[in-house]
Formats: sequence, C-alpha cells, structure tokens
Amino acid sequence: MDRKEFIKAKRIVFKFGTNILRGDDGYVSLPRIFSFIEDVSHLAKEGKEVIIVTSGAVGLGKKRLGLENTDGVALKQACAAIGQGKLMSIYESGFDTYGIVSSQILLTEDDFSLRKRYLSLRTTLNKLLELGVVPIINQNDTVSTVEVDPQYEHMQVCFSDNDKLSALVASELDADLLIILSDIEGLYDENPKVNPNANIIRKVDEVTDEILSLGTDASSGGRGGMRTKLEAARMVTRFGGKVLIANGKIPYIIKKIFNCEETGTMFLPQSSGMSDKKRWIGYATNIIGKIVVNDGAKQALLAQKSLLPIGVCEVINEFKKGDVISIIDEQQNEIARGIVNYDSNSCKKVIGCHSDNIMEILGFKNYDAIITRDNITLL
Repeated sequence: MDRKEFIKAKRIVFKFGTNILRGDDGYVSLPRIFSFIEDVSHLAKEGKEVIIVTSGAVGLGKKRLGLENTDGVALKQACAAIGQGKLMSIYESGFDTYGIVSSQILLTEDDFSLRKRYLSLRTTLNKLLELGVVPIINQNDTVSTVEVDPQYEHMQVCFSDNDKLSALVASELDADLLIILSDIEGLYDENPKVNPNANIIRKVDEVTDEILSLGTDASSGGRGGMRTKLEAARMVTRFGGKVLIANGKIPYIIKKIFNCEETGTMFLPQSSGMSDKKRWIGYATNIIGKIVVNDGAKQALLAQKSLLPIGVCEVINEFKKGDVISIIDEQQNEIARGIVNYDSNSCKKVIGCHSDNIMEILGFKNYDAIITRDNITLL
C-alpha cells in the first residue's frame, strides 16, 4: 500500500499528545496548536469527518499552578479541572476562526465498559459528525476513580491513557485512519534517544509481539509512550483501520501527511471481519474476573468453540452473570475475553464437570457453556 492509498480516509481520528501541545518551556505552544487546527479545518471543509483526542489538561493545570509535579491522584485531578477549560477554550477559538463548530466530550472508563453507555456515546458522536462538528475528546481525569477506588485493585481497565482512548474511539466509530502525533518521528528499530544510529521503520505490515517489544516508556510529562501507541495500532489495524504515528513537532505535519510526504510510520490494516459487539467484548470493557482453562479448552477456543465447564481449572475474583471476563491458560497468558453465562460462585461449583451435570450441581441451568462462542473474542 503506497502513501496515496494509505491516507485515503473519510473518517479520521487525530490524537495529540501532551508533549506536542506545549513548547520547550512547558507552556502551551499556541502556534503549533493553531497550525493543527488550521490543517484539521481544511480537512473538514473538504468533507472529511474529523475527531480529535487530546491530552494536555493536566499539564496546563500544573503549569498554571506553578507546580513541579502532580504526584497524587487528587492533585492530578485538580490540575485537570483547571487545565481542561483552558485547553477547550484554545480549540474553540481556533476552530471558530475557520467557521467550524467543535464540541467537548470528557470520558471515563465506564463510558466504554458499560454497554448502554458505549452505544449511547457512539450515537452521539455519529450525530455530531453528521452535523459537521469536530468532537474534542479527552479522558475525564477530574472524576475518574479507577486509581483511587479499592474495588478496582485487580481490574484491567479498558484505557488508562489517551493512546488507548484514541484507539477505542477509532474502533467505536469505524474510523478509516488514526493519526497519533507525538514527539518522535515514528517507530524505530531501537530507541533513538539511546542509540542515535537507530533506523526508522516506515511501514509495519502487522503489529506482532516482536514489533511490540520495540516500544518504550513514556517521556516526561506524558502517560503513554511508544508501547501504548503500538498497542493502539494493533487494536485499530485488527479492526481494518489504518494507523500513522508521526512527529507532531514538525511544522505543518498534518498538511505534509495529506500531501503524501514520507513521514512517520504507517501501520497497515489486517482485517475488517470483527463485529462491533466482539470489539466491545475484547477491548472496550473493564475486566476483573478471570477463568483459567486447560489446554484442551484452549484449543477448542482457538477453534472458535464455546467454553464448557469441563475445561475450566480455576476461577479468579468475583463476577456476575453477564460480566465480561478474561480467559487465561495455565501459563497465565490471556487468550480471550467473553460474556459469562454464570456468576463466579456457580462457575466454581461446576469446575471440571460435564455440561449434563450442571442442573444437578446448581439446581438450575442457563446454558451448557460457561461462555458461548458468539460471546467470545479471541485476543
């Protein structure tokens, strides 16, 4: 796939990282942000549907208060509350200049994990795009409780940074292209901040475990890093979308991208065969409960079959019927996720049993399977 074909897109999600929204002095870089707004406005006027996932609220609040760090959840939430209004006012005034209407949407993990809220959010976003509005999306750090609530201690949250959030938004809206702008040119074969002779990889056919191993941790001021960007790319490309990671500090980078200039790293789409429900099960939900399965059950799952009680070895943590739980093998590798037909107590009682014995053991029987194949997403 060449560059011209790659950037063909009707619906585009942009993710702007903290470190490209501010200058070297730590203050917001208005010229850079307004250059993004100018180029995005031109795309919108060309008939493209554009969504922006933006970082920066915590950093703006921190700078406004004159703080050196934001250690502690409460302080981070306070900085987000101060910085979010400033961040949104910049976007609004910029888009107003070009006659583009923008909207603010602040999201928490539950907006994706709870199915009704997920569907409601998708309906709202689609309506905004239909109206020609540019949605400005950010994680709602001010009210998110995942980091402070004890019940989330063992939870795998659906997103904890804006890289993953942008991938979830791209998935939910069936976006053609996700563009992640960061402070690095793209994916390198080694860490360029350690090895100046590292070579950039211009095209990735598939985000394998080997590609993921090239990811690095977040730079100062951010919460993501190349690792989270690669995880986002793997998710979106699996759904049939395209992803580009590029350096947002290059002047007029968005214009360069859509002029087909060679910049950043392209991640090519893999497939488009996964239904919206299976996407939600596999990637958009918070996970607390786990079920450990034996090798026979693992092979059955990989062959697109249901999970039967005879293949269950262990039940971990508490969950209710209808929750999405993680399915792991005996080596603790997560192989799938699914909507469970029985609560954790019932599952513990039927471990290793034949499906014909469920009624006798529990006194009731919902299904033969712990999780039916239609409600399982392989990872």
